[in-house]
Amino acid sequence: MPLKPAHWASLVPRNPAEQKPNHYLEMARVAWENRGQLPFAWRILGQGTCDGCAPGTTGLRDWTLEGIHLCMVRLELMRLDTMPALDPARLADVAALRPLRSKDLRALGRLPEPMIRRKGDRGFRDVDNSARLCHAASTVAMKRTVGYGATTCSYTDWIGSDLIVFFGSNTPNNQRVTMKYLYHARRKGAKVAVVKPYFEPGLKRYWVPSVPDSAVFGTKFADCWFPVDTGGDLAFLNGVLKVLTAEGWVDHDFNARSTTGFAEAAAHVAAQDWETLEAESGTSRATMRRFAEMLRDAKNGIFVWSMGLTQHAHGVDTVQALMNVGLARGWVGREKAGMMPIRGHSGVQGGAEVGCAPGLEEPHNTRFAQVWGFPCPSFKGLTASEMVDAADRGALDAFWMVGGNFMETLPDPAAVAQGPARVGTRIHQDIVASSMMPRPRRHRGPVPVHDALRVARRGTETSTERRIIFSPEVPGRRIGSAKPEWEVFGEVAARVRPDRAEKVRFSSSQQIRDEIARAVPLYAGIERLSAQGDQFQWGGPRLLADGVFNTPDGKARFTAVTPPHRRAPEGMFHVSTRRGKQFSTPWSSTRRTR
Repeated sequence: MPLKPAHWASLVPRNPAEQKPNHYLEMARVAWENRGQLPFAWRILGQGTCDGCAPGTTGLRDWTLEGIHLCMVRLELMRLDTMPALDPARLADVAALRPLRSKDLRALGRLPEPMIRRKGDRGFRDVDNSARLCHAASTVAMKRTVGYGATTCSYTDWIGSDLIVFFGSNTPNNQRVTMKYLYHARRKGAKVAVVKPYFEPGLKRYWVPSVPDSAVFGTKFADCWFPVDTGGDLAFLNGVLKVLTAEGWVDHDFNARSTTGFAEAAAHVAAQDWETLEAESGTSRATMRRFAEMLRDAKNGIFVWSMGLTQHAHGVDTVQALMNVGLARGWVGREKAGMMPIRGHSGVQGGAEVGCAPGLEEPHNTRFAQVWGFPCPSFKGLTASEMVDAADRGALDAFWMVGGNFMETLPDPAAVAQGPARVGTRIHQDIVASSMMPRPRRHRGPVPVHDALRVARRGTETSTERRIIFSPEVPGRRIGSAKPEWEVFGEVAARVRPDRAEKVRFSSSQQIRDEIARAVPLYAGIERLSAQGDQFQWGGPRLLADGVFNTPDGKARFTAVTPPHRRAPEGMFHVSTRRGKQFSTPWSSTRRTR
């Protein structure tokens, strides 16, 4: 491959004046941390799937590029697989645990046994986990627009696309291996743009460790940055659509043939005055026009977005505004074009797609009832953030949190901590201790329940690009009596409803995959995954390639959305926090301060 010095971040090898990652030093640190379990660690890398972000792997390979697939997110999570058990004596007095950061609590070791802490106890006697927040807004908006809550393209479409735009996303830190894909996209001539309040250093230039010239000289990535205020993306996108429709820079044939609501959405943004759009977006009319001109000049383009768009009260509207712009350009169902809500964890895409949601819509409700042999609840349940509010009002008797930490995923940790403390019984099901577990409680709890890691069980994960991948069991260290999550869920359900015990207990993960294939037609084929490397991509490489959308009339829907009034009151201003490093710092969120 010929060198392209014009793409280099610096002509000085490993320029000490540049802020950059030190991948090889970090790799050495990971090796040292796992020195007691190196054979097990190597088997995990060679046989397992990625526990980190969601590009999708089998062993050290992926389905986007030839060669080795490995990133620091996966390596940094390795210690969770290889660490020894936590000494239960450390949990005897929770007061000593409360000042510890989550990083320090994780370092105590894996939870080996279930534990319980009753009111009046200083510590735990028996243990459990929590839930994560991310693309719920994307799922809702995309289902309303195109009928599916998933990316419409694949990572291979990046390579050869004319334009890739990142909205509210920090891929160099949170999906680091994608920078290798972006490197090859740049080599093919892709232009890269960023829409974000903060121009991430890693999107300006990055050192890709698996590419020799990039590892030495770094690579320039983003060609341009379009700064917006925190939460101002919706107004920015409406301004862009206003220009596109006024100038006729849209795919008229596609919109006439495959969409509905285009004229209404165009009229809606035409009626929004530029003064309001500038004030609410935090940018100028000229900047929005410059962005629209960039879209006009690109035959194919891909929009990639993350928490910066979704974690707002108006997150659904913002994603719908983004979909409006993508549809206007006809960038759905085509090669080298698409709309990609990039995932930060390897379990969230599939969890949503198989029905893990507060309420089931038809036809899923009826189909699940037919497969399971008993009716599903007809009411709509609470979302994760609504559960925290309900706990604060005293409206929950029990709170079972699996695999997450609300104190580090929602704004205002102090306020978040108050709600669960008011719940009678609080259950944390996790693999390690977290900062929520030692919080005060009213009656029984918290009850931490320990989980088995992915490498200790057979299962599947769904990647960002809708690829369902088999995750084999990897021989190695096992901790205490840790069980797979599914086994815990099934056993509890069976004891709560013994009359349905045979319908809710499973004897193996294969039995679960068999049931998913019957209950979720989208996942038909999952029952055939049984060995390392087994995978399939539902919907194919490009979703909706036939131009028929998963809506009642087969057409995509434009939506008229209005930017909220979000200017801070006198004497206050917005502050945007960012997730600077995956799994180590809080998620992106918005707060208001004086």
